[in-house]
Amino acid sequence: MSFVSEFKEFAMKGNVVDMAVGVIIGAAFGKIVSSLVGDLVMPPLGMAIGGVNFADLAVTLGTNAATGAPVILKYGAFLQTAFDFLIIALVLFIAIRGINKLKKPPQPAAAPAPPRQEVLLQEIRDLLAKQR
Repeated sequence: MSFVSEFKEFAMKGNVVDMAVGVIIGAAFGKIVSSLVGDLVMPPLGMAIGGVNFADLAVTLGTNAATGAPVILKYGAFLQTAFDFLIIALVLFIAIRGINKLKKPPQPAAAPAPPRQEVLLQEIRDLLAKQR
């Protein structure tokens, strides 16, 4: 089997195609969540704590001796990314929880009917119990 035909067989398997679709949709979903956090959640949160823009939060640690450029620790960008992650995790949790609720649990199998002889014996037993 040639390399090209082997790769074609691998690439056309259902799992690979499903995974590719998932990655593409996940990237688009990530952009939506980043916009949600950056444009809708963080501005009001920044106003609530005194007009702070989280993207601007940083600490200058000093300067680079070789280049003279400042060394900056941008913890605001990290906080925004952490909020992105938390919102993505929450949305995925809610989605998976909803999907699991939509799945119907398997119906228990009905007990098989007892054999006719057993039914007749039970009826005879019940009639004898009434006669006593």
